[in-house]
Amino acid sequence: MFQERLPNGIRVVGECMPGFRSVSMGVFIGAGSVYEPGSSVGAAHFIEHMLFKGTLNRSASDIASEMDAVGGNLNAFTSKECTCFYGRVLGKDLGTLAEILADILENSLLDPDDIEREKGVVTEEILMNEDSPEDLVIDTASSAYYEGDPLERPILGTVKSVRAFTREGLREYMSSHYCPENTVIAAAGSFDRGEFMDVIGKCFTAKGDPAAEKAEFGIHTPQRRIKVIEKDIEQVHIALCLPGFKKDTPESYAMLLFSNAFGGSMSSRLFQKIREENGLAYSVYSYPTVYPASGFLTLYAGTGTDNAAKVTGMLLDELKTVAKEGLCEDELSRAKDQLISSFLMSRESTSARSGAIGRAELISGRHYTEDEVIEKITRVTMDDVMSIIPRVANTSDMSACVVGRCRKNRREIESILSE
Repeated sequence: MFQERLPNGIRVVGECMPGFRSVSMGVFIGAGSVYEPGSSVGAAHFIEHMLFKGTLNRSASDIASEMDAVGGNLNAFTSKECTCFYGRVLGKDLGTLAEILADILENSLLDPDDIEREKGVVTEEILMNEDSPEDLVIDTASSAYYEGDPLERPILGTVKSVRAFTREGLREYMSSHYCPENTVIAAAGSFDRGEFMDVIGKCFTAKGDPAAEKAEFGIHTPQRRIKVIEKDIEQVHIALCLPGFKKDTPESYAMLLFSNAFGGSMSSRLFQKIREENGLAYSVYSYPTVYPASGFLTLYAGTGTDNAAKVTGMLLDELKTVAKEGLCEDELSRAKDQLISSFLMSRESTSARSGAIGRAELISGRHYTEDEVIEKITRVTMDDVMSIIPRVANTSDMSACVVGRCRKNRREIESILSE
């Protein structure tokens, strides 16, 4: 992997991967929902949409046609911490991809008529998310976990905030965040380092004011929070957010292994107990989320209305059991093998590698080799895992959300979650 800077200050990271024909490239911007105070909530996501609507040099149709002509793909995403515009093409077409990405980032029109139309599109996206109970229950539980913190803000914004966006306001947000010192370009796959640096140096020439000062986020206030959302749907969806650990600490790796053994795989305790032994859910799992200042563990299950209270109780009972008895050596060993295998297989994807190094450079500036990552996973001991379980299993510091037809057994579910 290499690290460089363009003359205007943009950071560049790359991995040349011999034997591959394709190359993935992403442009990462330090713009996300944690940097959207007040009425600007949802601005980064809305801008992500708008930058595909046309530039000084290309219409939206031109952008799509040029990518189709080289058989490539172009897309973007917005997260809590960043926005990324990315694509994948054959190595010989990297110049085309770089030029298009630079054009949409530096020359987008933000046409007022397009903005008004896109307000309707994003509003529908927000409503669609509310109609997806699995997304809704997890988003609500995690937002409750960070109540009062910037991480509470929804990535999509709200219907009210989206409808209030103006061209001037979006331009102001971009001038504060879409600047060279807040930008990282990442590439992985089939390309020559020198040629790549020459191409992007010619494409990405815009300068800008220093980025807006970054607000602190991820400060969690310990408290039990329970939310129930009534929805006329077939299943009841349950999400629990439990205390975790901040990114890139020994505890975060121990939590990663604990989560895998507890609910992160088909052989995990939650999957075997709730789905295989009792047939009470199709989807049941756990996963950790980490940020620079804190983190949490999510448990999720979707089940029938009549079984909602029982499954809620089983999630908490399994947590109590593992807190009392711990994991066994076989579970820890299996979790290590699975995580290492998954990590190594992801390294065979140019998109995954470009995304990993780009995000790491933007958010922390720290990169680890394959051997270093494997060592961090391998050296986690049973004592390490056991030492974190009391914190993770502390349900007095738990945020929970239940979505579905809960009127009949709402009190029972709330009582179980409050114990």
